[in-house]
Amino acid sequence: MTPYLVNFLFAFVWAAVTGSFTLPNLAFGFLMGVAVLYLIREQIGTLGYLTRTWRLLSLAVMFFYELVLSSVRVATLVLSPRMDIKPGIFAYPLKVDRDFEITMLANLITLTPGTLSVDVSEDRRTLYIHAIDCSDPESARRDIADGFERKILEAFR
Repeated sequence: MTPYLVNFLFAFVWAAVTGSFTLPNLAFGFLMGVAVLYLIREQIGTLGYLTRTWRLLSLAVMFFYELVLSSVRVATLVLSPRMDIKPGIFAYPLKVDRDFEITMLANLITLTPGTLSVDVSEDRRTLYIHAIDCSDPESARRDIADGFERKILEAFR
């Protein structure tokens, strides 16, 4: 079982033993599960449990930051009196190779305003992305590689 599932199981066992399924009691059981898994991490081989949790939170924070930033960019483009944009599609070479990671990257790109994942190549090595302003595709590739893709690789490997 994954440590996350074990931790949730610990929280529900704690709630069952105490007889209280309130949110604070479940949260306390969850925190106790984190402590127990931390103490026995070497025996069960989950040295990266807390690190992975931190990296997942880092990915989420980065996504929300990019969401706000790109929303402002798109709003600025749309509200400007002279829209000088060059929409287009560019190919992005993937470093992620697992289906889950490719799907997550494509969804994060699509959920960010101004970009849309269009397709993945047959060999799953290239992601085709539509950008509302594709005047500098190399910069967009660099932003994705240094941003979402790097965080996904850190969180899931």
